[in-house]
Order: sequence, then C-alpha cells, then structure tokens
Amino acid sequence: MSNETIKALEHRANEMRKAALTMIYEAQSGHPGGSFSAADIVAALYFSEMKVDPKNPKWEDRDRFVLSKGHVCPIQYAALGQLGFFPEEVLHTLRKEGSILQGHPDMKKCPGIDISTGSLGQGASCAAGMAIAGKRDHKDYRVFVIVGDGEINEGLVWEAMMTANKYQLDNYIMILDNNGLQIDGTCDEVMPPLDLTAKAAAFGFETYDIDGHNMAQILDTFDKIRSAKNGKPKFINAKTVKGKGVDFMENKLEWHGSAPNKEQYEDAMRQLEGRA
Repeated sequence: MSNETIKALEHRANEMRKAALTMIYEAQSGHPGGSFSAADIVAALYFSEMKVDPKNPKWEDRDRFVLSKGHVCPIQYAALGQLGFFPEEVLHTLRKEGSILQGHPDMKKCPGIDISTGSLGQGASCAAGMAIAGKRDHKDYRVFVIVGDGEINEGLVWEAMMTANKYQLDNYIMILDNNGLQIDGTCDEVMPPLDLTAKAAAFGFETYDIDGHNMAQILDTFDKIRSAKNGKPKFINAKTVKGKGVDFMENKLEWHGSAPNKEQYEDAMRQLEGRA
C-alpha cells in the first residue's frame, strides 16, 4: 500500500474522530473513548477494504459490517456520513428524538447499518449468521465484526466463534478492539492480561496481532486475510488506546461514556486539528 494511501486513511480516521467528538459534545451524551480507539480500523474498513455502495445500502453482494460494541456508534456514523449514506448535517442529530442516529445502531432507521446492536455479544452471533448465509447463498461477501475487550466476557461471543469454526466460515472476520479497559457493571476495572490470540487459535481461528493505530499494519493484515480462503475464520487482536488522539482522554476509564464540556471539547479539537 502506498504512503499516500496510508496518509489519506490516517487523515480520514482523524476527521472521523473530530466528527464523533462533535456529535458527542452536541448531544452531551455518548462514548468517546471506544469511538476513538476503533477509529483507525473503521476508517480502513469503510474507505479501503469493504465493498459497500452508499447509493444502494442493501446491495446483496456488499461486505457486511457489525459493530458489536454498539455504544461506539458515533465513529461508525462518522464514516457513513462521510461516505454519503446520509447527508453529513445529520451527524448533528445524534441521540435526538426522531433522529436516525440513535445511541446504538438501528438498522431500521439508519442506512448502512447491517444489524442493530447494543446488547453486548449479540453482534458477534448475528455476524456468524450472516457469514453462514453468505456461504449457503454462494456469495463472496465477507462479514467484519468489531468486538470490545470487555465484551468478550459474554459467553455468546465464544459460542459465535465456535459456530464460525464448525461451519468453516473463512468469510467471518472478528476484530478485537483491545484497548485494555472495560466497564463491568457499576465497577470500573482494568482488564486483566489474557492471551486472547491463543484462545482464538484454540477455537480454530487464523489469528493476527496488530497495532490498531498503525494504518500500514492494519492494511497489510487485511491484504493477508483477503486471500486466505482456507476454511478458517479470522481473528485480529488489535491493540489500541482508549481515547486515542486526545491526551486527557487516553487510557482513562472516565471517558468511556462521558461527554466533554465546552473547554474540554475545544481542547480536544485543537489536539485533533494538530494531528491533521
């Protein structure tokens, strides 16, 4: 992949962070930390890797994207708006009554959402069903699902992985946004270190460890899995930073689901502008 492409995608991810930050600030509600940690991967998927058509959101041969950690939907909405699935001014309606951009992705309201998510773990299973359908319908589309590191405490994530292994779903790509922090009920806690790559391999997945903010690594990994039609589902363990791009948000649990005030918003925007 050329340096120009890499820089363009890095710029795109930064613009998506700015859009997500503005949405959350204006709504005074949302999840900036996980939105920012997933931004580079989401940018690479929508603007480089996936086959999608904003003019035909239900195109049967499109690649599917499932944001299983649905609370970070502002970063997905930013991508969809910039691609033209809906007018970008709609981004200013996050979480407003009647908006197509609800606090979790709603497939019945928002063009480009392949499945409604929010109940953690559910998206991983829905994605497995989509991948099975693709195989049975002899379609070439792939299904990408992003899960969070706290979310993998849910048993149905591992049941979905067992299903993907059983049916040899090499069109199923699970991407772990592994920012090392999670919210568990009412208690904030740091995720204990686990060898999740080894666990995924034990479940029959072809595995990859990457830096989830290194665009060259992200694209190189997508290149490798694109041609790996070997009957094995894919697992990408992407090491990321919660709140990536804004120094006072990075690796801070309190920015999991908090909106910035005016001073914080302006500071964060200055930092993101500086990254550009």
